[in-house]
Amino acid sequence: MPAPVSDRSEVLFLGGRSGVGKSSVAVELHVQLSDADVRHCLIEGDNLDLAHPPPWEHHLAERNLAAMWANYRDLGYRRLIYTNTVSVQYVDALTAAMGDDPRVTAVLLTSSDATARERLARREIGSALERHVTRSDAAARSLEALVPPSVHRIPTDGRTLSELAAEILALTGWHRYHRAMPHF
Repeated sequence: MPAPVSDRSEVLFLGGRSGVGKSSVAVELHVQLSDADVRHCLIEGDNLDLAHPPPWEHHLAERNLAAMWANYRDLGYRRLIYTNTVSVQYVDALTAAMGDDPRVTAVLLTSSDATARERLARREIGSALERHVTRSDAAARSLEALVPPSVHRIPTDGRTLSELAAEILALTGWHRYHRAMPHF
């Protein structure tokens, strides 16, 4: 029998350096939750304020998250996977933007410099690779220094997406929920 669904929202923040596997892990989480018929949504936070010049001072990511989450909530969603490099550093601002006091699980994915470089080399082309590697290395150091100890740290080196997703789902407890989405 499915667990009762609470009206309180739950959010999983996935953070980590470029090349650590945030998007890949998030998609694997989506696949596993979908296969288990667990109602959820996925928002790639990097896309919420991707502009030049960067509009960070206008809090555009938080404003766009608030708008998107309101739309998902109106449709009955209560579980959100949110990926962004620094999301685990800004949990309070992001949950405030959601506006509904969600239960939070925050996970910082980690990897070695070599692993991140290898993964970035597979996806970046042209002159952008070195810039991404430099920023990824700096982000890894900054996140490790600034993210509170309450954030779960999960290394991704040498692990499959399936293993990583299973470990993260165990932290959220979402695998216990099983409720089909109504058809609209």
